[in-house]
Amino acid sequence: MHYFVTGATGFIGRRLVRQLLGRKGAVVHFLLRKGSEDKLPDLRAFWGLDAKSAARAVPVYGDLTAKKLGVSAEDLRQLKGQIDHVYHLAAVYDLSADEESQVAVNIEGTRHLVEFARAVDAGHVHHVSSIAAAGLYEGVFREDMFDEAENIDHPYFMTKHESEKVVRQECKQAWTVYRPAMVVGDSQTGEMDKIDGPYYFFKLIQRMRQILPPWMPTVGLEGGRINIVPVDFVVRALDHISHQADIAQRCFHLVDPVGYRVGDVLDIFSRAAHAPKMNLFINAALLGFIPKGVKKSLMALAPVRRIRNAVMKDLGLPEDILTFVNYPTRFDNRDASAALKGSGIECPNLKDYAWRLWDYWERHLDPDLHIDRSLRGTVGGKVVLITGGSSGIGLAAAHKFAEAGATVVICGRDQDKLDAACAEAQARGYAFTAYPADIADMTDCDRFVQLLLQNHGGVDFLINNAGRSIRRAIEGSYDRFHDFERTMQLNYFGCLRVTMGLLPGMVERRRGHVVNISSIGVLTNAPRFSAYVASKAALDAWTCCASSEFADQGITFTTVNMPLVRTPMIAPTAIYKNVPTLAPEEAADMIAQACIFKPVRIATRLGITGQVMHALVPRVAQIVMNTTFRMFPDSSAAKGDKSGKSSLSPEAIAMQQMMRGIHF
Repeated sequence: MHYFVTGATGFIGRRLVRQLLGRKGAVVHFLLRKGSEDKLPDLRAFWGLDAKSAARAVPVYGDLTAKKLGVSAEDLRQLKGQIDHVYHLAAVYDLSADEESQVAVNIEGTRHLVEFARAVDAGHVHHVSSIAAAGLYEGVFREDMFDEAENIDHPYFMTKHESEKVVRQECKQAWTVYRPAMVVGDSQTGEMDKIDGPYYFFKLIQRMRQILPPWMPTVGLEGGRINIVPVDFVVRALDHISHQADIAQRCFHLVDPVGYRVGDVLDIFSRAAHAPKMNLFINAALLGFIPKGVKKSLMALAPVRRIRNAVMKDLGLPEDILTFVNYPTRFDNRDASAALKGSGIECPNLKDYAWRLWDYWERHLDPDLHIDRSLRGTVGGKVVLITGGSSGIGLAAAHKFAEAGATVVICGRDQDKLDAACAEAQARGYAFTAYPADIADMTDCDRFVQLLLQNHGGVDFLINNAGRSIRRAIEGSYDRFHDFERTMQLNYFGCLRVTMGLLPGMVERRRGHVVNISSIGVLTNAPRFSAYVASKAALDAWTCCASSEFADQGITFTTVNMPLVRTPMIAPTAIYKNVPTLAPEEAADMIAQACIFKPVRIATRLGITGQVMHALVPRVAQIVMNTTFRMFPDSSAAKGDKSGKSSLSPEAIAMQQMMRGIHF
């Protein structure tokens, strides 16, 4: 038996050729573009052919968009009368493809296939169409229906319908049409070659899993019915039916006889991903009650349009996907079921293999896998400025960025510390560029910024790390107003002076990222840190405003609500000596994540919990914080006691262990 296959290098085609080669004595001729010979070794390996059996798979060079598939006259002559079955699978299966390319491949390509089949006097033409040929038909579409198709305005639906019409009206050979449903990966291995159909919603499900615990009930989207079939079922069914008698001039629906609503499919894949279960569904049909004029007016608003586009882009959803959420068609497959009866070939239940599809997608197809998320890929060759980079968190971050190939610039007030940091970097095999600068001095800030612009042309990443912390109760600060002034001067005004000096250059280049090191105390409203928390809260508020202003200019901001870190800053507080804190290297990791992923905020779960408590039950949150305020004494330094001695109650020690990173 001799076969000819178009689309043999595609996802379904490769598997069909392998299936056909499993038949005794089968020889498969397949269409291949000139210049694609490099694909042959991998194809033959996939088909299980060695050097001895390679002759059973014969490439025929041509082009789907050319007359008679662009096959040479000599090849046509040799193939004439030899081909028993022609399988036409080559097509554009992309909803987002432009109409011109879909017409050229789906319609004209099918016409060229029909011409080829006539030229070689093929025995039978098997056209693999799609359920899309029915358009958006309201109701049940039977296998004997064709002209009844409705709402085929979309290029994908239109070209699938018209290509099937070419076969029905122009093919002089015996022909059979097969309409597979939405084809997903292999039900046994999960293997798939692209993101399509339900896969478009996998990123949304993954985000839900990352944010919410699996036991939390969520709201899902209900819509029309969606029919999904695994590729192994399609290939086996196609092979079996195409070799039966009495199939000429007939159509077979290769679909799942069960069929699921959109909400059911989303819930099945959510379970497969161990994401929150969808308990309540909102019917997308309700959106149909919104007048088109209202929808059009809303989309005319720039903020609405930008938000929609940003969400669609972030989730990897194509523009047209929402059009098909309310898919109205169901498919009768009684002829296909009868043809498969007794063969053992049937469509498996989606619930039984959904986990394999999810697992394969997450391991091989997740778009994030193909994005360089390494620190080197983010900052390599870029200029990174770290204020307060001569010690503590700043120094740890400087080493991390330099190791990743960045041009690291650090600044600080103490020249000796800067020299020591540079010497340490040199010993590790890289270098820092260090500048003495007092960020609390506005004049020195201006001088420093001009130096940066002159020597480096600006910076790509700005890490505002320099800061001052004061732990003292308000009642001990009545005569120390300068504590508030000097804290605000460095933590807020100095930070802003440097940032605003560098922003014009970032705007001009339309790129730049600013990381502001804030505090967990801003989220928990830590007592005894009123001066420090107020200055960091001011910086947080400014960052929120700046983020909104520069969102369309390529400038992004991240606020890191840093928990307590063991640095020289906390050394004067003796009670912190035995408190569980983050190491500077762990804090540096948080800064690196801020640069790689550029989130709006990075905070610990404990910090977020504190923020939520203050928002939902502020009185309870105040009682908790007041209790800790009375539980932990002022530091010796705050009380003017130079002995450095302090003692904690057992309750205070337990509280420290429970709330790692909180400022007490």
